[in-house]
Amino acid sequence: MSQSGLQIGEIARRASVSIDTIRYYERRKLLPRSARSEGGFRLFSGETVRLVRFIKQAQEMGLSLDEIKELLTNGGAPQCKRVRDLLMAKIAELDERMTKLRRFRRMLLRHLADCESELQARGPAATCPMMTNLLNKDRE
Repeated sequence: MSQSGLQIGEIARRASVSIDTIRYYERRKLLPRSARSEGGFRLFSGETVRLVRFIKQAQEMGLSLDEIKELLTNGGAPQCKRVRDLLMAKIAELDERMTKLRRFRRMLLRHLADCESELQARGPAATCPMMTNLLNKDRE
């Protein structure tokens, strides 16, 4: 067997991930099965670094490993359509989360304003209106 190729540690270093991450991706079949050296070491092509970086970037964009695996299969128009559909779904998911986060932010701003008002009006004798509301809701 040829000894050409990069060992797992070198792939991990170049892609800025752990060796365990490379092994995990290989087990999940996100990476092609590595060749082995005569000594039993995994040997990867240089292309593996690019692939690992792609997987990490896709994860950072919110794609699951199953979604990434699906993207890595096949090619051409069917793959492009899958990518489009996946991206549209992710955008819709992100829009929904952003709506919920804006709603949550408005609620926090209201609580903050209530706290500020209470502190202004009562000073050291103030009671936290948010905590009072939460405690009263528990009693309902």
